[in-house]
Amino acid sequence: MNEVVGRDDLLLVTLDTLRFDVAAELAAEGRIPHLARHLPGGVWEKRHAPGSFTYASHQAMFAGFLPTPATQGPHPRLFAARFAGSETTAGRTFVFDTPDLVSALAGAGYRTVCIGGVGFFNKLGPLGSVLPGLFQESHWEPEFGVASPTSFEAQVRRAEQVVAALPADRRLFLFVNVPSLHQPNWFHLPGATRAAGDSRATHAAALEYVDRHIGRLFAAASSRRRCFAIVCSDHGTAYGDGGFTGHRLGHEAVWTVPYAHFFLEASA
Repeated sequence: MNEVVGRDDLLLVTLDTLRFDVAAELAAEGRIPHLARHLPGGVWEKRHAPGSFTYASHQAMFAGFLPTPATQGPHPRLFAARFAGSETTAGRTFVFDTPDLVSALAGAGYRTVCIGGVGFFNKLGPLGSVLPGLFQESHWEPEFGVASPTSFEAQVRRAEQVVAALPADRRLFLFVNVPSLHQPNWFHLPGATRAAGDSRATHAAALEYVDRHIGRLFAAASSRRRCFAIVCSDHGTAYGDGGFTGHRLGHEAVWTVPYAHFFLEASA
């Protein structure tokens, strides 16, 4: 990462609330072709989330604690704040001396941009302003939110505008929090109703919706130079698993998340 930072653009996409089992099934069944073509070996890596809900998980990720491989570690990290005694900081880790990765990348010359989705990024109050406040530039509007059936399309359009407006020689760290998987998601499955509510099937349909549009995001992110991309979930969610519904709770469906990182070669 010490070679990547300063050379390539960076993209972090959190597919908010996406369950690992659903993501893995859809990749295996060929239902998310645009994502799967970039996944190493065509499969998601199984990892453990650093938090059980959006705010906690993103605070950790922005401090360098991305989802952890679901095997015994220690596992060297891509990014880490300088911290005495860290067992996951290795020679290839990008080590920074700021409290968070976002400000570290800004200090390294990157334009840092947040395109928010769920409520913790809506800037409508103090709590919803904390995470986007880490960035030099942040965007949110109701069409980007969880209640919008076209949220991701709107976010992608904004990302294309952000990239187009940036000077060619300026490096970019683009973060996109995708809300489509989050409740409510029933409207992504044809024939589903508000009365019937969300389900594992509507959750899967939401991921298929994201897949239909993510190619445009990848193209924008790599339109100026090579881009290092991280695509992952921040936590999962339960749909009656073990009697649990939702997240911010300690269940396998919440703690286990899909993860991938890869290079997007320059398309310019």
